[in-house]
Amino acid sequence: MATASLANHGDYSAFKGHKLGRILRKLGKVQREHVHEALSIQKAGRKVPIGQLLVELGHISQRDVAEGLAAQAGMGYVDLDGFEMEDDLKEVIPSANVRTFQIVPIEYEERAKRLTIAMKSADNFRAVDDIRLLLGVTVKAVVADEAQIDAMIAEHFAKEESIADAMSDLAGDDKFKAMGTSDQSIDLEAVAEAAGDNKVVKLLNLVLLQAIKDKASDIHFEPFETEFKMRYRIDGVLYEMVPPPPHLGPAITSRVKVMANLDIAERRLPQDGRIELNVGGHPVDLRVAVLPTMHGESVVMRLLDRSNVELNLERLGMDEKDLGDFRLLTGRPNGIVAVTGPTGSGKTTTLYAALAELNEISTKILTAEDPVEYDIDGLCQVQVNTEVGLTFAAALRSFLRQDPDIILVGEIRDLETAAIAVQASLTGHLVLTTLHTNDAPSSIVRLLDLGLERFLLAATVEGVVAQRLVRTICPKCREHYTPTEEELLELQLRPEDVAGKQFSRGKGCDHCHGSGYKGRMGLYEIMMLDDEARELIMKEASSAQLRNHARSLGMRTLREAGLNGIYDGRTNIDEVVRETITED
Repeated sequence: MATASLANHGDYSAFKGHKLGRILRKLGKVQREHVHEALSIQKAGRKVPIGQLLVELGHISQRDVAEGLAAQAGMGYVDLDGFEMEDDLKEVIPSANVRTFQIVPIEYEERAKRLTIAMKSADNFRAVDDIRLLLGVTVKAVVADEAQIDAMIAEHFAKEESIADAMSDLAGDDKFKAMGTSDQSIDLEAVAEAAGDNKVVKLLNLVLLQAIKDKASDIHFEPFETEFKMRYRIDGVLYEMVPPPPHLGPAITSRVKVMANLDIAERRLPQDGRIELNVGGHPVDLRVAVLPTMHGESVVMRLLDRSNVELNLERLGMDEKDLGDFRLLTGRPNGIVAVTGPTGSGKTTTLYAALAELNEISTKILTAEDPVEYDIDGLCQVQVNTEVGLTFAAALRSFLRQDPDIILVGEIRDLETAAIAVQASLTGHLVLTTLHTNDAPSSIVRLLDLGLERFLLAATVEGVVAQRLVRTICPKCREHYTPTEEELLELQLRPEDVAGKQFSRGKGCDHCHGSGYKGRMGLYEIMMLDDEARELIMKEASSAQLRNHARSLGMRTLREAGLNGIYDGRTNIDEVVRETITED
């Protein structure tokens, strides 16, 4: 591989803090009198950067300015003329990222995981940070001529998938058809064609398509004082997209509000809306939340591609024992089954997978949710609306007069809801619900803290399922490796504890956007309540005592479930350490 010639700047870090004129003199690009001439023009009232003035005066070229700015930032400057890029170097960074950040890789040390990139401007520090985050490598940046970088991108990275290609792949000729005739439904293609070359509409449409293609769960539009950021969340992690010009922020926000049928004129209050699309024949729901901030309105769009939702218990990541225990709990004729975990841990998906399996002609199922996330045939679903008094408790109270067999309560937040759930279970109904606690045994304490009587709790709760979501290793770039002692120590393991065990990680590839991860799986901790556990509750046992008893019955903790996922090659140490805690 040819090596790009590096301008001889000596110790680049020594230039930091020096003014450009002095740096250009040190580089031998200009004379002292040239700098003084440009400075005198500035003092005369011409507010133009000194580099631009020196170019206009004919003393230096634009390349000399770029070279000086690079040195000022402590960076080198490379000449890419004659540089030949080998095929293996093209695979280091996904083409989409190359085009997004307007950079090119010029050297990669695989053993040290050190990547050198050439970029157009020393100010593009965000590209360095994002690539470091996306690829998990050490990134060194140098500056190169804009035209040379553009030529290399066009030659080596233009043939890969692009946003335009994504639109074509997803859509075809009949790519977007509005769902139904609702005012909330948007025919994206018709709007785009009607708007013609409207840049704001086109930008927003392409962002939506890219997010759908990448199976993102959320898109964030965030206004700040000097910039407008766009980010989207994939597998629970936020990635930043190339930000549009800040002045387009209000226009983008207004466009989203139009699509969500919100009040464009109202900029002082939060608003919530919904957009329904039909992309490539698949229904896609977008929940829109607008929040007024100090520098404008922040918009978050939550994407729910119903075609990607697999409400199947066997696809959630439970092993054979956990799956059997969970089906045993949800197959009970009455009682309370709670799923617990932090926001975004997949509790609702787990419960809906259970409901999808229980959904039969002979079974009446009612749900109260905030909001209704999955629209499933055969279920009577109620959207909670606290503004008009339709709370979880009010809905649950009405459910008891609807002759249900199974009731789903989105969340038990207060004593009133908990008491009615207990009443429903005592009168012969199976109640599924969620809580916010760190593990399964803590849920008992949480319900007691709400004010439930111990004897009612002991009589009605059948089991608690705690869960977390961890990212799974990308199957395209999975590799085996030997973890360090420090990594094992994070799991409180020693090398002899994992003898014969295999560990995996993702190197990063185009398929996973260089992250090494693709998709997520659940970790589960299922606590079944037997007679002895109910006695412990009546005797005011602590969470630790309940945990020890549950483990004696075979309960596997979240950390142990994570370790099994590691040994199976589905996830890695970092993910398990991030999402689980060490047991006492």
